[in-house]
Formats: sequence, structure tokens, C-alpha cells
Amino acid sequence: MSEEVLHTPQACDDALSRAFGFLGKRWNGLIIGVLTRGPATFSGVRRAVGGISDSVLSDRLTELAAAGLVHRAVDPGPPVAVTYELTEAGAALLPVLDQLTDWARENLPVQRCAEQAPGC
Repeated sequence: MSEEVLHTPQACDDALSRAFGFLGKRWNGLIIGVLTRGPATFSGVRRAVGGISDSVLSDRLTELAAAGLVHRAVDPGPPVAVTYELTEAGAALLPVLDQLTDWARENLPVQRCAEQAPGC
């Protein structure tokens, strides 16, 4: 019976809505993409993402860590060093993101920058 409850349309819609709400949040996908290359420092993520403010990056990394997708490791130093890396749960997203990327390449038209949202 519990399987039936977990696979009701409402439960699936809720899970998908949570996933897209989280992954669709600006910068989260890019941050996860950067961390697929391996552990990175805060400044390394900021350089790789480009255009993100320190406060927003800090907020996104905190959200990703709270969701269990990113692990934050602090080396007390000296100097103090903080690195971020994907957890098992974060790494489990990679095949899904690869499939979504392939789907987008095959099915969504490429837009020129001028046609996209401001700040493109």
C-alpha cells in the first residue's frame, strides 16, 4: 500500500515540482555543473560561474548543502580553506542532467542572446 501512496499522480507532481523548483533556481544548475569537475573553493566556483555575486553564491551553496547535494569542508589552516564538492546525492543528478541537456539540444531551438532574458 505504501508504494501506491508514493506513486500517486499528486505525489509524483509534488516531487517533480520540488525538483524543478530547486534545480530551476538561477545559478543552481551552473554551480552543480562546476562541481562535477571535482571539489572547488568558493572563489573557484565564483570564477567558473561568472556574473554571480558573492552573497548569492553563498546563499546558493548554503541551499545546496542543506539539500544534501553539496558538502562543505573547512580546513582550519592556516590559512582557513573552504571547499565544496558534490555529495552522492548531488552526483546522482549528473545522468539526469546529461539526459536533460541532450533533450534540450535535440528539441529546443537555440535562441540568440538578444532574444533571451536581459543580462544574457
